[in-house]
Parts: sequence; structure tokens; C-alpha cells
Amino acid sequence: MTQTEPYTTSAAEEAALANVTFADFALHPDIQKAIDAQGYTQPTPIQAKAIPVVLTGVDVMGAAQTGTGKTAGFSLPILNRLMPLATENTSPARHPVRALILTPTRELADQVAANVHTYAKFTPLRSTVVYGGVDINPQIQALRRGVELVIATPGRLLDHVQQKSINLGQVQVLVLDEADRMLDMGFLPDLQRIINLLPKTRQNLLFSATFSPEIQKLAKSFMVSPTLIEVARRNATSENIKQVIFALDSEEDKRMAVCHLIQSKALSQVIVFSNTKLGTARLARHLEKEGVSSTAIHGDKTQIERTKSLEAFKAGEVTVLVATDVAARGLDIADLPCVINYDLPTTPEDYVHRIGRTGRAGAKGTAYSFVVKRDERALKDIEKLIGKAFVREELEGFVPGVRAPREERGGREGRVEGRGEGRNEGRTYEGRSDRRPARSGDEAAPARERRPSRDMSYQGARFNDNAPIHRDAEYERLRAKLAQTRVKDSLFNQPYQESKEDKAAGEAAASGQSSVGNNKPKNKNAAPVAFLLGGSPRN
Repeated sequence: MTQTEPYTTSAAEEAALANVTFADFALHPDIQKAIDAQGYTQPTPIQAKAIPVVLTGVDVMGAAQTGTGKTAGFSLPILNRLMPLATENTSPARHPVRALILTPTRELADQVAANVHTYAKFTPLRSTVVYGGVDINPQIQALRRGVELVIATPGRLLDHVQQKSINLGQVQVLVLDEADRMLDMGFLPDLQRIINLLPKTRQNLLFSATFSPEIQKLAKSFMVSPTLIEVARRNATSENIKQVIFALDSEEDKRMAVCHLIQSKALSQVIVFSNTKLGTARLARHLEKEGVSSTAIHGDKTQIERTKSLEAFKAGEVTVLVATDVAARGLDIADLPCVINYDLPTTPEDYVHRIGRTGRAGAKGTAYSFVVKRDERALKDIEKLIGKAFVREELEGFVPGVRAPREERGGREGRVEGRGEGRNEGRTYEGRSDRRPARSGDEAAPARERRPSRDMSYQGARFNDNAPIHRDAEYERLRAKLAQTRVKDSLFNQPYQESKEDKAAGEAAASGQSSVGNNKPKNKNAAPVAFLLGGSPRN
């Protein structure tokens, strides 16, 4: 790879882009027909810049936020490039894989596949999507019928390579969509394996919301003199998104604050981000308990469960979708008004991806973030990345250092998750000697006294390993009485049979004579009972 060539535009060219239409690209009539059927006439900025460059066949690095229309920015010119080879012939051999689009998640793969299918529906070109978490056999059948475009996640694609259900020997175009996320998810080894399986001569397209040093290193490893296309400053956040930072005292405050925020602002549709799968599940349950309809998606859920949750959220059946970064990657929720960072992300780039779920396609959106003391360093890293300093705001009832009454701090009757109602009423925290107040009708609440043992010397031996055990007549009487209890012999699976010796030992103990060491029961079935009473099992 040689030096990256930035695609720059003059002020006059920028003004001209505003007047560009899809008809100006001179796309194949069947592709233009699909665009017209969708009612699209004017491309977005990334489409206006990317489509003519991709049509030339050069390698491209595109810096674009989610929701900017970048999928059409690469899929339309790819379809146009494949049209000269399109055929109505149904033979699988006439439909080899010519374009490969890799995405980090199943959801994004589905989204890209839907777009490709829409734009190609009037053409003979075939496409399919393959990803993990579902039965591989239908995917194998689709690939064997022949497809020109494959949209895939890296892991499942390699599964097909291993099973020899796909041939990548004729790929002409490779696309890495949301490449930064693929690196974050640890797909670099898989990407390198896939790239090595492709023909050396091909067009490479890489799209990313951020261009970290790792992304640039990856690009240098397989791209040739790529043209850099940017529609916004790298790592910048959309101006359509209002970003609000709420400083809070503790994690407990966050649980109550998220309920208060959703309810007080009457949010009807919101994605709440948590950093862990366990935290995601717990938060969704907590919101449900507090009367906020919620569902959760994370990596431990099956594809069917994730799809069901997502469809319920899109249909408005639930108000809140609690998600991890990985599970939410590639989600396309039209007109999503709000996201909440319940946990601040551990990497600054994830912040850009998260809030990019809202404020898409020119719409307005709001991103709320909760920050406790331990998040200060992460917040500074985010500010450095996006080049913007945040102003902390105060959430009513949750001002740091000011403890409002619990019933004013959100949640159902002020109850904290995991605690019974009224559990802390009347409790002080000055010392463990403080106890609950007396119950109604009690004259006093005396301290609880331990019931004395009938044999204090034996009780003392329980807490002092060195003290002798005094086995007096009372002890022997109780021991003998227990020995006569009919129990199931767990060692030999036979019912207990009282022997004559056992009976004599019991009578002797009752008359005050010690049976320890003298009248040992000889019935083998009695061994487990002696063992349970502190004796040694016979060999």
C-alpha cells in the first residue's frame, strides 16, 4: 500500500454535491429502476462522494458514521460493476461469488443484505447472507444454487470455507463494513485468513466510523493506494445529537436515575447501553419491576431471542431495549429519539458508535450518559477523541452530594432492586448493636438470649477442640435412643435391623451404665448409625 490519497473537495465542489441526483451517476437502468421505486432522488453526502469513486474500481477507505447511507454508497456501484456478467441462466456455475461483504454482527449483516436485495430486485443478480447462531444447512443450499454477492460475518464464512460450501476464487470486490468494530471484537485473525483466500487482484472497500491506528495498519496490509472519503471529521459525533452528561454519586443512584429519567421525560423508545451481559439482563429486569416495559439483547441470547426482542422494540411493544455494544452493533431503528449510556463505554470509540444509533439521516436525537467518580478518566478520553468538552448537568433528585428522600428519587415506591420494602426503616448505621424498634404492642425489645444447652460441658467442647467431651449418663441415653431409630442404611441400601446387642446396649444406658467401648453393636447394618453419632465406621 502506498500513501493514502485523501479525496478532497473544493467549496465549489461541495456546493455542487448538494445538487447531485442518482440519475447523474449513469447507473444500469435496472438498478436505477430500483432506486426510483424506493422514491430516492438525491444521494446523501457519503453516497454523493463514494459512488463515483467506487465506480472507477479503485480501493476506497470511507469514514462515515452509521445512519449516513454508506451501505448504498458501496452496494449500488458494486451491483453496477457486476451487471455486465449478470445472466438469467439458472446454472450455479454461471453465478459464482464475485462480491464479498463482511460485517461484524448478524444484525448488520441482515441490514446490508436487505439493502442489497432491494437494489438488485430488478436484476438477475443473486445474493445471500450467512452468519452464525442459526442452522447452517439452509445457507449451504443457497450457496450451492449460486450467488454473486455474499454478505457474511467472518466466523460463519470460515465455517463454509471449511465445509467447502463456498468458493472465493472469483471474488472481484471485498468490503469490510464497520471495520473498527470487527477489530474490537477480535476478528483480525479471521479477516487475515479470509483475505489470504481471495484473488490478489480485486477492489477493496473499507468503511469505518473511526480511523484508529489499528484500522490504518489493517488497511496498509491489503489495500493499494486507497482513496480516503470523509463526510465528517474523523471520530466526530453528529451535530444532530444533543449530548447530556449527568454526574451521579453511586451505582445505586444509576439504577434509580434511569427509571426517573425515562418516566419523567416520557421517553417512548430508548436504547440503554450496559457494558456487560449480566448487567444488561439485570437492568432489564429492574426496569420491568419498576413498571418500565423492557427487553434485553446480548451475546448469550440466541439469534431467535434477539430477533424477537428487536422486533418487539421496533413495533413499540416495549419502551426500552437494554443492550451491550456487540449486540447493538448494526441495529437500524428508524427515528430513534434517544439513547442512554447507563455504563460509560470502556473505549472512546464505542461512545461514537453508541450515540450514532440516534440522530440518523438528518433527524434529531439525544444521548444521555451517567457518570460516577470512577468514570472520569473514560470521560476525558471521550472528550479527547471527539474534540469536545462536556458540561456536567444535574438530574433533579440526583444532585451529587445531596441525598433526596428515596420516594423522590425514582422507582416504584422508592424501592431499590434486591431489597424488600421497608427493609431499612428504623435502621441506623452507627453500629451493629443497633436493632429494630420494638413491634407494636411490645413494652420493650430486649436483646435475644441464646437458649442454654442441657449439657454445658458438651456445648463448650463444640467450640473448643481441646476440651474433653464428657459423655455422662444423659448423653449415653440420648445416643442409645438415636441408635434405635429405624433409618435406611445409605451404604448398603438395606433397612436397619436392631440386633440383640444394640437392644442390650440401649437398656444398659437407660439404667445408667456406660456402653461406650463395651457393648459394641455387631450388626453390620448399624455401622452407618454409629458413624453418624460420632463413632468410627467398622471395616
